[in-house]
Amino acid sequence: MPAAAGRARARAGAALLPSMLMFGVIVASGGLLMMIERGVLARVRPPRPLGPPAGHRGSGGPPGDLEREVLRDTRNRTLRAACGRRASPRALWELPAGQRRTVLRHLLVSDKYRFLYCYVPKVACSNWKRILKVLDGALESVDVKTKMDHKSDLVFLADMKPDEITYRLENYFKFIFVRNPMERLLSAYRNKFGEIKEYQQRYGVEIVRRYRKNAGNSAGDDVTFSEFLRYLLDEEVERMNEHWMPIYNLCQPCAVRYDFIGSYEWLNADADYVLERVQSPSFVRFPERQAWYKPVTSEMLHYYLCNTPRRLIKDLIIKYILDFSLFAYPLPNVTSEFCRQ
Repeated sequence: MPAAAGRARARAGAALLPSMLMFGVIVASGGLLMMIERGVLARVRPPRPLGPPAGHRGSGGPPGDLEREVLRDTRNRTLRAACGRRASPRALWELPAGQRRTVLRHLLVSDKYRFLYCYVPKVACSNWKRILKVLDGALESVDVKTKMDHKSDLVFLADMKPDEITYRLENYFKFIFVRNPMERLLSAYRNKFGEIKEYQQRYGVEIVRRYRKNAGNSAGDDVTFSEFLRYLLDEEVERMNEHWMPIYNLCQPCAVRYDFIGSYEWLNADADYVLERVQSPSFVRFPERQAWYKPVTSEMLHYYLCNTPRRLIKDLIIKYILDFSLFAYPLPNVTSEFCRQ
């Protein structure tokens, strides 16, 4: 039986590796934009998440199956290749002041457990902040029903002196969690313009006024997904709201060498690994998804993408290309054949 299982894993690896290698070669080549133009990358897909495998904390390494191991290796290799280029920043202090300020404001610190976590909005960051508060003793349990305060009882690297920052960057365990860029944008759109009045008034009213003929007296609660994407195309990346700023710009993975990149697609398993790695108490676990939370499904993403002008999608891909390529996410498929399904 063990030999049969080994042969099955080998066959699975043989099936996966050509796709992954092709993806890596395309990313590393100078023909990426041509591939986008021709729609080729829509057919090149990294391994599809199958959900976390059976296992428990304390397994001695990231729990995972072959697909996840290949994906993790692809990300690591792609980051090394991209960040090894001469023009890439090699350290936090090489970044322009504005970019450095952004990443420092997103790096959360746990001195007790010696780790740095770069939070990315719409990638389960509220739950990670809840865990940080529990580890620091500011919150009794991750299950406490309270509105999340995203500032109080949290320590940010931006609040520290340069020598304190350098020490923690060099000596602490550093991790981030990433998510499919288009799925993250759709999640931000549905949440901010469908539920949060502050965002409707601050951004929605202006988006409607700017991109809709005969806008009338919109309250900003009827922004369409296409209008939102047009707004993103016109925004300077470094001036974007953090909920839709590219992950690369938020966390600067070339200037900050992260020890672990977790996936939203394998959130619980990867979170368990991080908690084990930092030696958190056994009673601290990643929170269960709230009953009221309505996640973005593949069917929902399919609907929104296929009802958005293709040119808009293609232009937006270029703006978020580092998130797609460095973190090994497939480019959205908006071909006529796919959208008819």
